[in-house]
Amino acid sequence: MTPDQEINEPMSLDGASLLVTGGTGSFGTAFVRYVLARWKPRRLIVFSRDELKQYEMQQVWGTATHPAMRYFIGDVRDQQRLVMAMRGVDYVVHAAALKHVPTAEYNPFECLHTNVFGAENVVQAAIQTNVRRVVALSTDKAASPVNLYGASKLAADKIFVAANNLSGANGTRFSVVRYGNVLGSRGSVVPHFEKLLRAGAKRLPITDPRMTRFWLTLPRGVEFVLASLHAMQGGEIFVPKIPSMRVIDVARALAPDVEFDVVGIRPGEKLHETLITEDEARTVFEYRQKFAIFPPASQWATAFDHGGGTPVAEGFSYRSDTNPDWLDRPAFLRLLGS
Repeated sequence: MTPDQEINEPMSLDGASLLVTGGTGSFGTAFVRYVLARWKPRRLIVFSRDELKQYEMQQVWGTATHPAMRYFIGDVRDQQRLVMAMRGVDYVVHAAALKHVPTAEYNPFECLHTNVFGAENVVQAAIQTNVRRVVALSTDKAASPVNLYGASKLAADKIFVAANNLSGANGTRFSVVRYGNVLGSRGSVVPHFEKLLRAGAKRLPITDPRMTRFWLTLPRGVEFVLASLHAMQGGEIFVPKIPSMRVIDVARALAPDVEFDVVGIRPGEKLHETLITEDEARTVFEYRQKFAIFPPASQWATAFDHGGGTPVAEGFSYRSDTNPDWLDRPAFLRLLGS
């Protein structure tokens, strides 16, 4: 399979055994829903440390009605538990992370233990159990990071790319998916605004009127991860082509008549986000619906199949403020309702 695999054309997972870390989060829940609606996997393992959320998921996708489902209580900080959970697993999607910027700034040790050491544990466990492919979820904040969350995810990205050296030419393959803000995910700005509006708020807090972000929906995020799992050769960082929008315009789209209070950028926040930096552009190839950042050198592959992709121009960067694709209010509302 070449990197130009379409976003809406993931491989068949009939008969496969999959595990998703952080499986009770927003992404994990959408991932389980998507996979069970389309395929009949042999096993679909939800690995997370939240007993209550696992119980709630089992009310929807119990083992009696969905015999492929398995629920493992565990933490990515515990390598031996990961080894136990990954036995006989074909594919791993690593979605577990501490993701909230202010929380990471206030709890740096906890952030590192989960996001960095947890990444190492996933790599070690996958190699030990002969998992075929691992895709790790990253974030736009990992590109030129200014906060601990972004720095920890950059470190995790480096760990997953370098893990291909550890597994050897015929071992587990590791790749990364990097994307921006997910509409409707827990803790994101859209549910926050909607909660305030439901409570009767007449004014919404805005950090900075100039602030821009990349946006995509949960279903498209899941599709992109699965397509990347299909297309990966090992070591790539896949970046979807997604639209930008100013955060203040997001608020106006939700409530056109509401006034705003400018509260200032929080510690660790950027005014604009970057998905691909100028320095990374040297090994970036562009496709119809995405970019792929290839490792500059590898010991596990003599050559990569670029699948008809086009090298980007010198000095290229992919930023939320210079992105050619922008959402207006109707397009945003359609995206929100999809």
